[in-house]
Amino acid sequence: MRLTRETQYLKEVHLKREQITSYDQFPLNLPVIRHFNKIKLHPNVTYIIGENGMGKSTLLEGIALLLGFNPEGGTLNFNFSSYDSHSNLDQYLRISKGVQRAKDNFFFRAETFYNVATNIEKMDSEPGLGGKIIDSFGGTSLHEQSHGESFFAAFTERFQGNGLYILDEPEAALSPLRQLSMLARINELVNQGSQFIISTHSPIIMAYPHATIIQLTEEGLTEVRLEDTTHYSLMKQFFENKDRLLHHLFEG
Repeated sequence: MRLTRETQYLKEVHLKREQITSYDQFPLNLPVIRHFNKIKLHPNVTYIIGENGMGKSTLLEGIALLLGFNPEGGTLNFNFSSYDSHSNLDQYLRISKGVQRAKDNFFFRAETFYNVATNIEKMDSEPGLGGKIIDSFGGTSLHEQSHGESFFAAFTERFQGNGLYILDEPEAALSPLRQLSMLARINELVNQGSQFIISTHSPIIMAYPHATIIQLTEEGLTEVRLEDTTHYSLMKQFFENKDRLLHHLFEG
């Protein structure tokens, strides 16, 4: 059961410009904010892409915080802080929600997933009446797996379907083969009524059919096809004429 425009969980993200008095300080000085009016989200998969420094992760973080997620990631029930470094962008965002509510929710941040794994072990070590949290991740300590294996355990074991999943650079520890496997997993979850918002640099990850790809540049936010992204064109040049590209790169 794929979500449609009528049934999707999140529909649009708006910037509350009327509450902004200055664009001089972070995060309001980011390129994404200068040209931001609203983002229309796809019912199934929306990608936020762009070069480093454009504000992709900050935007995803703002959306996640506004929805009630912990800044470092996890489910809506996670409440911990290893280092308080998140921005206040969520105060300037407004989200248009659909009628339906997701039954499962997860905010995945590649750079802080280690902290999520540590927090899971801490909570599981405390006496309680419920089951172990790690059981929902496959039962094996995330610290006893490779970085890529622990990432994939979240995608394959913890994500249950009928969910809202916000993923910030999930490809960070995944091999190309694992990235293809992740695409297959995304498709499974989409067919189970899930919606994704994903920030990524990987042309493989952003290849999900019929998804919305929003590219952030200094000039603004533009909806693009995969083939028109800088990520795709650069990799295409590399594989079609690697020697020529490396020659110009090294000579330059």
